Amino acid sequence: MKTHQRFSLLLILTASTILSGCQTLQNLDKGLYNVAESISETDRVTGQRTLSAADRSAQIRQGNAAVEQMLAGEKKAGRKINASLDRKQYQRLIRIFDRIHRVSHLSQERWQPILIDRDSFNAFTTGGTYIVVHSGLMKQLNDAEVAAVVGHEIAHTVANHVGERQTTQQLSALASSAARQKGFQAAYTHELEREADRIGVLYSALAGYDPYAATRIWQRQFKEQGNARSLFAHDHPVNAERAAETKVLASKVKQYYQPGRINPNAATLRDNNSLWQKRENRDQATAGEGGGVSAILSTALGAYVGHQQAKQEAVRQSQHAQFVQAVEKHMKLEQQKRASNTSWATRWRYSGNLALKGVVMGFLAQDSKGKTHRYVAHQPGVVRPGQRFDLTFVMKDGITMKQLEKMKARYYLDDALPAR
Repeated sequence: MKTHQRFSLLLILTASTILSGCQTLQNLDKGLYNVAESISETDRVTGQRTLSAADRSAQIRQGNAAVEQMLAGEKKAGRKINASLDRKQYQRLIRIFDRIHRVSHLSQERWQPILIDRDSFNAFTTGGTYIVVHSGLMKQLNDAEVAAVVGHEIAHTVANHVGERQTTQQLSALASSAARQKGFQAAYTHELEREADRIGVLYSALAGYDPYAATRIWQRQFKEQGNARSLFAHDHPVNAERAAETKVLASKVKQYYQPGRINPNAATLRDNNSLWQKRENRDQATAGEGGGVSAILSTALGAYVGHQQAKQEAVRQSQHAQFVQAVEKHMKLEQQKRASNTSWATRWRYSGNLALKGVVMGFLAQDSKGKTHRYVAHQPGVVRPGQRFDLTFVMKDGITMKQLEKMKARYYLDDALPAR
């Protein structure tokens, strides 16, 4: 047991002893318990207390209202949804969703998947009982990959990430300047995304879908989009890291995977498995007998740990972005020429004094409508100081070289790591 956990337990036991003999302190403890209940809830996955200012019924009302407002906008714009949009893809979505939902921690709730007309690769939940999926995503992914996305999105609601993020942002407004910074907020969301990946990969395995599907998604995304380390603060794990982390997760839960069928022990395994062990009845004492102190300490401890993790992630991202930006100054473009109507070849020289691996060069272009197009090229192996290397950029988004030449554009170093 960690030091802060032992200290919290000692305080709880001491408080319980004192409170049992004093009516005034018992009333105070009840008040503390009510405060804890108003700003937290018991995490469905871990059994620990997490920040949340809204109960589940309020979360459903707020989350569903947001989706229903969006659907009203779709109707007003004359855009079709669900089966009216694409019957085959909507039936496929329902079939995949149903299996994932049945193994989730919210299987008792009645949910509705929504298919909307967008070419983009996206899906989302708002904390209620809807999951919205873009038609472009359905067309790009196979069943196991769709299941990975659905599991990840349901996991956001299971872990109450919408409510947790809102409550944390409200408290951050009163807290330190560091907690209000954009980098910190992105890092905080980044850690929630990692948690949703953990839960979602387990759901895939329990529902009978290949748990390695998520890894394949992010491997492709890395190949096509790179990591964009130096462009902005990341509120999601970068593609290469996400592929690696989901692969580790999949290796731990593959033992629960029964292809094409729900694991008969899914209800037990979703609480106790190789990724986590749920702690039931975390607040052992009742309100008035130390339960208030216990609840407050548990909530505060959870918030503190989450805050520290986000701070560490923000620092890590900032340091890596600074490293990439420093290395970028030593990348010199020596040649570039058209290779085909949709590709061009480049030659680079690296003048830095540190050997690199995982080098990815990027190219940003902006068309007349303000839309940004991003292309990357990967350099395999190690790049040594003074080395020249050749990269070919390929466009797969329908843009031609003739169109690209009219756009405002620049190269950038997408990612690089020290070669040790």
